[in-house]
Amino acid sequence: MVLAAGLGKRMRPVTDTMPKPLVRVAGKALLDWGLDSLAAAGVEKAVVNVHYLPEQIVRHLAGRARPRIVVSDESAGLLDSAGGIVKALGELGPAPFFILNADTFWIDAGQSNLERLALEWDIGRMDILLMLASLEKATGHSGSTDFLVAEDGRLSRADKDPNGLIYAGAAIVHPRIFAGAPAGPLSLNRYFDEAIAAGRLYGMAMRGHWITVGTPDAIAPAGTAVARALAGAS
Repeated sequence: MVLAAGLGKRMRPVTDTMPKPLVRVAGKALLDWGLDSLAAAGVEKAVVNVHYLPEQIVRHLAGRARPRIVVSDESAGLLDSAGGIVKALGELGPAPFFILNADTFWIDAGQSNLERLALEWDIGRMDILLMLASLEKATGHSGSTDFLVAEDGRLSRADKDPNGLIYAGAAIVHPRIFAGAPAGPLSLNRYFDEAIAAGRLYGMAMRGHWITVGTPDAIAPAGTAVARALAGAS
């Protein structure tokens, strides 16, 4: 599930005429950075939700062969992160699946981080497994940390603790957590908190460099970070 339905208000005026997932960094649309990572990890099908200027994203996706794309149309109203997933559950199926944010991406160092996330997944212990990044290996992040990681990998809220890690916009979730969820706007943060309370939210630190692009002035530094990360990985 690739979350691509946001309005991208902080990216204006760039997003006055295009949806944020199509903003290009280092010659590639933000959306394609995530979809390419899914394809490289062997994912065969991706559901992409759309809302703002949806026809542009649909047209862009028509040129992709891998993964196979299913568009979840949210033109009628924004559903937030979890609401969009609930709407698409019929396409996502009963097995655990990846969630990716369309406006963040990363450069792997060594093995694919999505492959590592899949290997780390334990259906018996986990409801959600988040990919995490350190502040030192992030570009474009203007906030604080999100989660603290216990020795066994369980997560708790960091509350701005500098020892915490950033949610890197990629996760594996089990669809059972959405059982009985109402239609309409819902935030994934609600499900993160429920998983924390149940002791079933886990995290894995990524290897490589993580990049987020929130405003127009973040595009150039993101491109520079890509070049440096790729040079370091070669």
